Amino acid sequence: KIKLVPLNLQDRPDWYKEKVYAANKVPALEHNGKVIGESLDLINYVDSNFEGPSLLPEDPEKRKFAEELFFYTDTFTKDVYTSFKGDPAKEAGPAFDYIEKALHKFDDGPFFTGQFSLVDVAYIPFVERFQIFLSEVFKYDITAGRPKLAAWIEELNKLDAYKQTKLTDPKELVEFFKSRFLAQQ
Repeated sequence: KIKLVPLNLQDRPDWYKEKVYAANKVPALEHNGKVIGESLDLINYVDSNFEGPSLLPEDPEKRKFAEELFFYTDTFTKDVYTSFKGDPAKEAGPAFDYIEKALHKFDDGPFFTGQFSLVDVAYIPFVERFQIFLSEVFKYDITAGRPKLAAWIEELNKLDAYKQTKLTDPKELVEFFKSRFLAQQ
């Protein structure tokens, strides 16, 4: 049985840090007395410990590529977040170019490893938020000149499982990012 517990990220209840995840980050999953809280660890755990087909490719070349892309997520997010204090088109552009190039590697589908995989799960929450914020605040279209990235986002938006997790209020995201990343300037 899965129980979703919505939290206000700016005002997490004390019990969350005390009883669920001491690092006080989200998301977190408690399963069989074990708490997993880093996003990549969490999606790998879910893939390995619950029923259903694996979302990691069986093909060794694709699995190796998936691991490389997992390793790049921290660099990707850091580079884009850092760009908010400067010129995102110039500073975040290479990070989005990397994603565009990665989406060109396999031609058997619109996703990173051809078919939908954990790599897509790992990247889409960040790309979705970055696309909204960069477009609204900096008038920077991350898909301009990146047709594979545009197609990838379009394909993910067709998936019911993804649509159920999308942001409900983009304006709230923009205001949150502005207060967190632009207020110090």
